[in-house]
Amino acid sequence: MRRKASPMTAVLDRPAVPASPASALVCRNCSARYPLGAQHACLECFGPLEIGYDPAALAGVSRADIIAGPHSIWRYAGFLPVGQDPLTRVDSSTGMTPLIRADRLADELGFTAPVWIKDDSANPTHSFKDRVVSVAITAARELGFDRIACASTGNLANSVAAHAARIGMRSIIFIPSDLEPAKVIQTAVYGATLVGIDGSYDDVNRLCSELSELDEFESTAFVNVNVRPYYAEGSKTLGFEVAEQLGWRLPAQIVAPMASGSLLTKVHKAFRELSSAGLVSRSSWRVFGAQSAGCSPIATAFENGWDVVRPVKPTGIAKSLNIGSPADGPYALDAVRRTGGAMAQVTDDEIRAAAIQFVRKVSGFSKPSKTNEPAFLAAIDQITAASKTLLDSLETNAPPKNREEEAAKARARAAERFPT
Repeated sequence: MRRKASPMTAVLDRPAVPASPASALVCRNCSARYPLGAQHACLECFGPLEIGYDPAALAGVSRADIIAGPHSIWRYAGFLPVGQDPLTRVDSSTGMTPLIRADRLADELGFTAPVWIKDDSANPTHSFKDRVVSVAITAARELGFDRIACASTGNLANSVAAHAARIGMRSIIFIPSDLEPAKVIQTAVYGATLVGIDGSYDDVNRLCSELSELDEFESTAFVNVNVRPYYAEGSKTLGFEVAEQLGWRLPAQIVAPMASGSLLTKVHKAFRELSSAGLVSRSSWRVFGAQSAGCSPIATAFENGWDVVRPVKPTGIAKSLNIGSPADGPYALDAVRRTGGAMAQVTDDEIRAAAIQFVRKVSGFSKPSKTNEPAFLAAIDQITAASKTLLDSLETNAPPKNREEEAAKARARAAERFPT
């Protein structure tokens, strides 16, 4: 007797998930190639690895694909190594932050062309680090890690702890023991394990590199060590957004603050990828970088014509930029020199003056207060260090300003407005 077929529950097929455009890990020094995995250093020359892509896959991304994506960094998944499947993404709605036209600031600086400010303090933990962490922790899960870790001076710590809490992943954060209490509290509230280390950020980062090789940390992804190639790619999304928000045009010049130098190099890479994919008109652009004078190894190398970035002992108020031995320093130098840009270093007084200038001239920023301290600090650490000295060095029709005089005036105005 013929058996009667059992009833079946209809299941809707999921849309096909695009393959990752990433093809290999590629050494930035000798171009050696390795399979995609948790590796950050070349076995041949010990140079840093980055993600290599299939050019045909990148060329297949259209503006329509991007616009149809989510209102976050993941709309650019076609240019990222992970996250093509929406179900695998660690998505905190990072990205698509405001691009503010700062006409009053442009007038103050004597610019005839528009000046735009990318305000990444609008990200979930108030810094651009949410971009890199979202990509890194997505990669970490795909690679089978069950704990996430980092070395940080504050912003990265907050972002790693927040993203880990969001998905229920264990996190361990290594910080300099003298980190400001406010930053420590902001990270601690997410339930991360915090470990204070006597020393600078560079000392903490070296420790993390050593720990990543131990069996006890075999299941731990250190975002700025063993999954750094994926982590760094998240910074490209800032460049993608700027182009899209400008109507699929590239700016003639872009100014970026530098700590490790990675943000500057990845924004430059984003512009190259958009141009190669035909999503923007082919055009030239110039890249400019700025560092705090208290920790300026990359800017110092540029000013002296060096190809080697010499480590320094960090000082100064812009602590989130205080990386004395910047991993991406040589590549930041290359990007700036290839595009005909420049680098500069700004003093603590200039940073303070620029902070007040931004508050008063740029819509969207407000005075420092208890209620918006994280956003204000993020804005200072990631944007204002690149403002006054470097913007003055760009081509304008205005005569150079007396920076010391401007800084003194700004300090006087600040003293009037915010008496101690």
